[in-house]
Amino acid sequence: MEKGDGPALQPLLCLAWLAATLPILAAALPIPAAAGGRLLHSLLSAFSSRGKTVRPSSSSSSSSSKAFTVPQKYFLHFYVVGVAVTTSLLLAICFYAYMKMTPLLPEPSSYSTIASHLIGSNSFSFGSVLSRTMEHKYRVWRTVFVLLLMEIQVLRRLYETENVFHYSPSARMHIVGYLTGLFYYTAAPLSLASSCLPEAIDFIRGQIVEFIVKGRARMPDLVIDSPSLLKPLLKLGWCQWIGAIVFIWGSLHQIRCHAILGSLRENKDSDEYVIPCGDWFSRVSCPHYLAELVIYLGMLIASGGSDISVWFLFIFVITNLSFAAVQTHRWYLQKFEDYPRSRYAIIPFVL
Repeated sequence: MEKGDGPALQPLLCLAWLAATLPILAAALPIPAAAGGRLLHSLLSAFSSRGKTVRPSSSSSSSSSKAFTVPQKYFLHFYVVGVAVTTSLLLAICFYAYMKMTPLLPEPSSYSTIASHLIGSNSFSFGSVLSRTMEHKYRVWRTVFVLLLMEIQVLRRLYETENVFHYSPSARMHIVGYLTGLFYYTAAPLSLASSCLPEAIDFIRGQIVEFIVKGRARMPDLVIDSPSLLKPLLKLGWCQWIGAIVFIWGSLHQIRCHAILGSLRENKDSDEYVIPCGDWFSRVSCPHYLAELVIYLGMLIASGGSDISVWFLFIFVITNLSFAAVQTHRWYLQKFEDYPRSRYAIIPFVL
């Protein structure tokens, strides 16, 4: 693919994340009521509400109380979409990386082969060409690595939604929040893959055209060599492995916090809530959101921090979860008179 085509996807994703983030930031700012600050905050609170923060009163059973809301169990749709999109991108870029970017490091004999084709050129040109080639290979395999982390995340969340959480029949969420979730689990994997997705799609398109023109009989057999597929991932840099450690740390805490939340209501049909305790709940009201921040921080580190779309994704995660955590924290304080005042909303000693 032409280099001029590659960056087209990233600005589009950045604009989408910016459009989703700015209203949340504006609602969090102390804008005077006369300037619409209170209205903006009320709208964002309504749009982001779900479960206990949107639950209609027991005395209200009219259809109007459920207007513009959907059952909270529709959270399952987010992770179905997330798995479908992430798996598709992972397979596409993994195929491209395996076919075009293997081996990650040149074999010793290849140096002399390359040099023989560059006789007469200066060593600086040779070094810069080789450096650009290696950098490009690392970028593609790094994308495969980050998408693997995202795949683990969405598969785990899909499992937890089905087997850990017990949503009350009356638990609902706003339709805007539902659509935002569908957008998020489509745009997040795209953002993680955006640095090399256009060239991968172009390569796959070329393979399909070649298959149509030549036919199956004239196409070479595709043989997957497992060592060749795994070696490039094992040879990635320290950023990827530090990011993976941070990702695992956040995932383990989120698993524990979700297990705590899922065990609070023994009767699945009950609307009764109790104060959650254990793990990071001793510090914050929404430790599962804090763990989510840690998880996406791990992905950001693993991506190498060079893709602007991943930064915009991370900023959205911070603003969105922080806003939702503050709403949940306020609900806990209003609901329980004995709620621990020492807890923060999402980040200890900060928010």
